[in-house]
Amino acid sequence: MARSIILLLDSFGIGYAHDAEKFGDSGADTLGHICEWMAANRKSADGSPRYLHLPNLARLGLAGAAELSRGQKLAYPLSSDDSKIDAAYTYAEEISHGKDTLSGHWEITGVPVLFDWGYFPQQLKCFPKELVEKIIKQGNLPGVLGEKHASGTEIIKELGEEHLKTGKPIIYTSADSVLQIAAHEEVFGLERLYELCKICYELVKPYHIARVIARPFVGTRAEDFVRTGNRHDYAVPAPADTLLDKLVAAGGSVYAVGKIADIFAHRGITKHYPASGLDKLFAAALQAVQEAPDNSLVFVNFVDFDSSFGHRRNSAALPLASRSKIG
Repeated sequence: MARSIILLLDSFGIGYAHDAEKFGDSGADTLGHICEWMAANRKSADGSPRYLHLPNLARLGLAGAAELSRGQKLAYPLSSDDSKIDAAYTYAEEISHGKDTLSGHWEITGVPVLFDWGYFPQQLKCFPKELVEKIIKQGNLPGVLGEKHASGTEIIKELGEEHLKTGKPIIYTSADSVLQIAAHEEVFGLERLYELCKICYELVKPYHIARVIARPFVGTRAEDFVRTGNRHDYAVPAPADTLLDKLVAAGGSVYAVGKIADIFAHRGITKHYPASGLDKLFAAALQAVQEAPDNSLVFVNFVDFDSSFGHRRNSAALPLASRSKIG
């Protein structure tokens, strides 16, 4: 069947880009660092190192792409024979001005971001006072919590209990051009959270912010708060037709799995497969591949590589979003 499939391992980089220093990302190399950590910290029963073992990805050219990108081989092989490759491979380096989700995905589909997004400063009370006041007024809220850069999983541990007591949603941002809102799915209400995000989507337009993200969670106390799969992104649409738009206009089909539909503002999408978590995303991807006809694109983002497994670089505990090269 004549189909194309994009399986994107979110933030799984293979070396840093030439302008990484500008973004504070010099030395970024997720694959290389995982290889080194595994060899140093994982041991077999006999005490020998347990290396990172990715034979299928190695067979598709991951180690070769990493060598091209890094200028040297990985310190340890990904399989028993990294030279056995059954696919074409290369690496790509972003030219977009930012390192956020929209910039990366748009560029992959032919629309690089050659303008500057707005970002909130990395400081306490990072949101403009007038913006916060409008969010509280138009959202009919008793106030808000957070107002800073934070890891989404950490901030619900920090402020989730206060949110339950006060009814104040948690607003925060990250290295991306984004405003995120965390609220308890049952106590605050999922639909109420979505409506609040729609209000904020309009309010942040003057600041050139790319996305507003609803981050619902459940639980009763800090120790058991967990984010649910009902995340929803309200994203600015691409400024020009992407590959998705052009394929659909030409009579083809685009099968979007997980957050891909949200990232592209549900434009150029034939069918959306909602899913969260690696297992469910993979199952949905297999279903999409089985159902996709000729002249179609299946596009999946395995977001957990970033949101669940991204390593923390500093005390700010920002998610892994780096100026990296991809294979």
